[in-house]
Amino acid sequence: MFRIRFLAYVLRSVAVLASLGLATTASAAPPAPTTIVLRAARLVDGRGGAPLAPAMVRIEGDRIVAVATTLPVPAGARLIDLGDATLLPGFIDLHTHLTGRQDVHWEDALLKTTPPEEALWGAHWAEVTLMAGFTTVRDMGTNWPYVDVALRDAIAAGAVRGPRMIVAGAYVSSTGGAGDASQYSRYVDVPLVRNLADGPVEITKAVRTNFKNGADFIKILATGAVLSKGIPPGAQQYSDEEIRAAVVEARRWGRDVAAHAHGAEGIKAAIRAGVHTVDHGSGLDDEAVALLKAQPTTYTYYVPTLALLASAIDDGESKTFPPAEMDRMRALRSMAEGAFRRALAAGLPIGFATDAPVLPHGRNAREFRTRVGLGESPMASLVSATRLNAEILHLSDHIGTVEAGKAADLVAVPGNPLADITATERVGFVMKGGVIYREELAHGH
Repeated sequence: MFRIRFLAYVLRSVAVLASLGLATTASAAPPAPTTIVLRAARLVDGRGGAPLAPAMVRIEGDRIVAVATTLPVPAGARLIDLGDATLLPGFIDLHTHLTGRQDVHWEDALLKTTPPEEALWGAHWAEVTLMAGFTTVRDMGTNWPYVDVALRDAIAAGAVRGPRMIVAGAYVSSTGGAGDASQYSRYVDVPLVRNLADGPVEITKAVRTNFKNGADFIKILATGAVLSKGIPPGAQQYSDEEIRAAVVEARRWGRDVAAHAHGAEGIKAAIRAGVHTVDHGSGLDDEAVALLKAQPTTYTYYVPTLALLASAIDDGESKTFPPAEMDRMRALRSMAEGAFRRALAAGLPIGFATDAPVLPHGRNAREFRTRVGLGESPMASLVSATRLNAEILHLSDHIGTVEAGKAADLVAVPGNPLADITATERVGFVMKGGVIYREELAHGH
């Protein structure tokens, strides 16, 4: 009798799974990949060459299979005509913080929010970011450690709509430094957060702990920060030896270190230690440029975050920054913009990043406008956010350009961003991995 009841239970379970599309049989043939053909006035493929005009792209399943000025449309395929629009690779942002509430200052989050709340808001901001055309992000740390790991995995599993994520898990910061979130009474303890490490031994353990708990790379705070009560932004907070300890341990795991660094000495210490990216890089001086150019192969990349300054100072878009932090921003702005111009003049490869939500989520493309306003060509800016960023993430074989064999990550904007870079702020079509998430620009099928 038990066996009969158990068999009946199994049969009912299989029927339920089949009704949800979750059960298959060994003999069932896999479904044929969906074929979609995109047509647009032009394609900027991410490689830096002249646009393809007109342009057609054929996608089968999650892959690009053909790119040309004209392509046959197979029987049964869906044709999407985007009209006078420009197709581009999905944009990549190397510096985001997707989890958490945008209206709570990060130093208050440990007392005013919870990990589940941070995760739920993360799901919201992930979708906002995807809809803005950013199909991949490198997320640089959370208030509550490893919430980004859970968000990354939920997106990968299809439970949440959002960009492909590469995550830091938790900051590695010194006591009293830029990532020390314990900026409240010394008599208050938050036992779930242990992200501070001092000295090479503690830093090595922090790196190992982050990788054990699912981090893809390490974020270390080499200098002070603008949005922190700790050590000033220009000051080096980790010694050369401490930064090197993080790099050595990460390399044992085959992983990278990204260094938050504003001041010149901290930037140069990070470069000498062999970090993979110097993020912000506000004080990048001639000596730092020379160090970057002298590398036998480019391993350390300069990754500025510039639009957040214009957003906060000129547009007043931030609602959570105290006056002292706004003063720090104003003091840093000319230095950061000068560093960017210096890097441009030197011909350095420059990664694309925003530090959202300091620049509000969904406004990531504002960075294009800011960089072009500082002298970068529109094409170079677009290549930075696509092909170059894919290279920095070691994902060049999969994303970053519109080529046969690559993942079908594509966005479209109205008009021509090479003539008007602000078109990137009006994304009207988004595809990630062959799945369409936005298609306002479509004219028919």
